[in-house]
Formats: sequence, C-alpha cells, structure tokens
Amino acid sequence: MGVEVSGILGLIILALDIWAIIRIFDSGAGTGTKVLWILMILLLPVLGLILWLLLGPRR
Repeated sequence: MGVEVSGILGLIILALDIWAIIRIFDSGAGTGTKVLWILMILLLPVLGLILWLLLGPRR
C-alpha cells in the first residue's frame, strides 16, 4: 500500500491547475489574456500556476 508522494503531489498540482483555469475563464480579463494564461498553465503547470497566483487577473 505504498503510495508515492510524487503521485499525490501530481494530483494536487493537477487539481490546482484545473481550478486556476476555471477561475481564468470566469475572470473579466480579455480573451487574449485568458488564452495566454491558460497556455502558460498548460505548458508550465507549476511555474504557470505560481505566476498566475502572483500576477494573474483579479475578478
């Protein structure tokens, strides 16, 4: 029953990325900005999420 830490960490990152993408869709930012943020999160999951939390559009 050994669960790997990297597997659990990967699931947490995936859940946070999905949450961030949903929040980006709901934001009032322009379409181009939304596309850029979503691409960043999809291409760089951890770094993109951190950058979005710090610099991303607010509601």
